[in-house]
Amino acid sequence: MARVLKPPTPLVLDARTPSVFLAGSIEMGQAEDWQSRIEQALIDYEVVLLNPRRDEWDATWVQSIEHSQFRAQVEWELAGLEQATLVAMYFAPTTKAPITLLELGLTAQSGKLVVCCPDGYWRKGNIEVVCRRFDVPLLASLEELIAELLQRIRVAVGS
Repeated sequence: MARVLKPPTPLVLDARTPSVFLAGSIEMGQAEDWQSRIEQALIDYEVVLLNPRRDEWDATWVQSIEHSQFRAQVEWELAGLEQATLVAMYFAPTTKAPITLLELGLTAQSGKLVVCCPDGYWRKGNIEVVCRRFDVPLLASLEELIAELLQRIRVAVGS
């Protein structure tokens, strides 16, 4: 069974179990909850899903290093990106996703990134160039992203 970790749950990962960080569009709740779709698709697999979509997000948090709850959220996300076996990244066409663009830059050369960027995303050309340069798989739909994750998880667990 898949295990889902969300902030502020501590990131305790076992190297024997594949983990997937779900990076992508949230935009203060404006993006669809695509993370739940991935959670449901992977529920029967031995995998840890790191979902940064916090259940109790407070939009009044000051986005400053001085604000402890905000800083803890960002640090959780950075640690998840670093520790995860895979990073699944989704750019929703209805969002700008500036943090996801930042995360793309941080992980493009990691060898563990898979990107989904459907037509209509405002900076799709930039995504295409970065993915081609660093040999990152670029998929066009959430269904394709889920299929790719399933294949990689099966390989990782040897089934």
